[in-house]
Amino acid sequence: MSRIARIPIDLPKGVEVSIASGQISVKGPLGTIERAADPNVAVETNGAQLQCKALGNSRHANAMSGTMRALVANMVAGVTKGFEKRLALVGVGFRAQAQGDKLNLSLGFSHPVVQQMPKGIKVATPTQTEIVITGVDKQLVGQVAAEVRAQRAPEPYKGKGVRYSGEIIILKETKKK
Repeated sequence: MSRIARIPIDLPKGVEVSIASGQISVKGPLGTIERAADPNVAVETNGAQLQCKALGNSRHANAMSGTMRALVANMVAGVTKGFEKRLALVGVGFRAQAQGDKLNLSLGFSHPVVQQMPKGIKVATPTQTEIVITGVDKQLVGQVAAEVRAQRAPEPYKGKGVRYSGEIIILKETKKK
């Protein structure tokens, strides 16, 4: 068994987990997340804890038991605390504005960039150069943040573009005569 899978997942108060027909559903104060369970892994409830066990002795089942344990732990953390990614805009005239489920970006192109947010993701702009993406699904929050960053990734000479908050960009030296 995977070393990660041996660690039980503690369920906080107010979190309900239901396992039925290959689907794991976690319901908490912030929402509900569903995910397909791997057929090589058994997810069992023991009171206020969850345990993931590999079915069989195959290498794949062993690896997937640790993966499923991490995914279910992230589901539990998502419905209790939620996840967030912060992005910063660096560049003259770069602006962001959240309007409902859309994010309007001015990134130095001749046209504005409008990004539609998927269901379950909330976007906020505390300032014009800061974007906060929140949601209960860790994978979806990270994917949306990566898509927004890909609209104008930081360039290596001046560092202009969309970057994660706290991301360090190593700048290249310009050509010398």
